[in-house]
Parts: sequence; C-alpha cells; structure tokens
Amino acid sequence: MPKDLQKSRTRSRVADTGWEPAAVYRHLDRLTGIAERAGIEVVRVSAGDIRADALDPRHRFASMPLFTLGPNGERGMARRQCTSEYKIKPIKAEVRRRLDYPHPRRVPAGVRAEVAIGISLDEIGRARDSDVAYMHNVHPLLDVGWRRTDCLRFLAEHGLADTPKSSCVGCPFHDDGFWFALREHSPQEWADAVAFDRSIRNGSARANADGHPMRGQFFLHRQRVPLDEVQLRPRPQPTEAPGCGPWSCPHGEPVTGDAGRGEVA
Repeated sequence: MPKDLQKSRTRSRVADTGWEPAAVYRHLDRLTGIAERAGIEVVRVSAGDIRADALDPRHRFASMPLFTLGPNGERGMARRQCTSEYKIKPIKAEVRRRLDYPHPRRVPAGVRAEVAIGISLDEIGRARDSDVAYMHNVHPLLDVGWRRTDCLRFLAEHGLADTPKSSCVGCPFHDDGFWFALREHSPQEWADAVAFDRSIRNGSARANADGHPMRGQFFLHRQRVPLDEVQLRPRPQPTEAPGCGPWSCPHGEPVTGDAGRGEVA
C-alpha cells in the first residue's frame, strides 16, 4: 500500500443496518481479521435492524426511498432518511462517545476526530467536510489520486477481488443486475426482499397500525410492480457502481412523489 495511505489509523467504524447481504458480512469478518493483524480495531455500530424496524408497528420507521404510485397513477419516490438514521447518526454517536462527550454533552471547540472517507476521484464532488465541528473529514484516496479502477486493481492484487458492495438487501436503488443476481444466486435473500416488498405496499407498519395509511402504493422496484413480477433486464455496467456509504451514497436525493405525503412514515 502506498505510504500516503498508511497514515495512522487505529480504529475503523462500520455502520451496520442489520440487512446487508450475507456476502458483505462474510467480507467484513475477513477484513476484521486483516485489520486486527495490522493493529486496527474494527468497531461495528448500529441503530437497529432497518428491516425489522420497518415492519414493527411499534417502531418509528425512517423513510426509505421507495418508489411510489399514487391513486391516479402519480409516480414519485419517498424521502430518504435511512442513510442518516442507520449510518450517519450511529457513527456520530460513537465518535462522541470515543471523545468522551456523549450526547447531550457539548463537545468543546478544538476537540475533534479525524474521519477518513473512501471517496475516489470519480466522485470528487461528494467530498466535503463534516457538518459537525467535532469531526473532520479527510479523503486519503483523493490525496493519492486514486480512481475506482485503482481501488479495484489494489483489491485484486491483494486477493480481495471478490469484495462485495455494501448496501441493504432491499435498497430501492438496486439495478436489475443486482436483483437478477440475488434471484439466481441467493434465493433466500431474494425471498426476503420479495416478502419485504409485499409488506410495505401500503406504507409503514406503524402508519397502518395508527390508522393513517399512506395514499397510493410503495415498491422496491422502479417499475412499480411487485418485485417477483418484474421482468428483470440486467445491463452491462461500464464500471462497477460504488456501494452505499454513510457520506458517499452514489445516488442523489430522491424526488418527493405525490403518493400520500411523499413519505412512508
């Protein structure tokens, strides 16, 4: 590894939504072993199981960017709160705890943690500083001028060419290539996604339990039909798209739709 990437890193934080593909958890276990041998602690933080929470009528559901279909055929997307609730917030809470200033204690000026984020030159527009003073974002891949192809080459050279993308199994941003591979190679996870898609058709469990169902219907797939009825058409990708990271989700903010209030709960 280039010396510029070997800056002192004694701790790595992973935000676990509880619904990553099995391949991601296997890879995380592998990386944890590699990190331990290098003297790096891997800390897994979590705000809960996003899938279980969405289906729990007693739990507030952080809106996912589900595809919406209104009563009169209006097409849109629900708000995206899941990244903030299940990735950014638990990482911030852990940083504050490590700094010894857990919420609601005020972090004094000048006390901050350095957070390295893996954004490559391909997505330099997403490189920005933190929105809180107690965290300072740095971007080591930009410092050494690496693109995504450089990262993939480095992984392949070190026996990690099979590194999977991190994202929830039921993320609406998946393309047909992901859904096709899931259906063909991970039937249990496919069945799980199909069942979840069916369960959120009329909005979140809590909204329905409270007697406030959303107008319209909600879907995991952009065709706005049940997932197991979609005619999947995988297309070759010029380069592998990045996964979903706390500060580097490759997708823009979804446009609020007309189904209900434009949100699941």
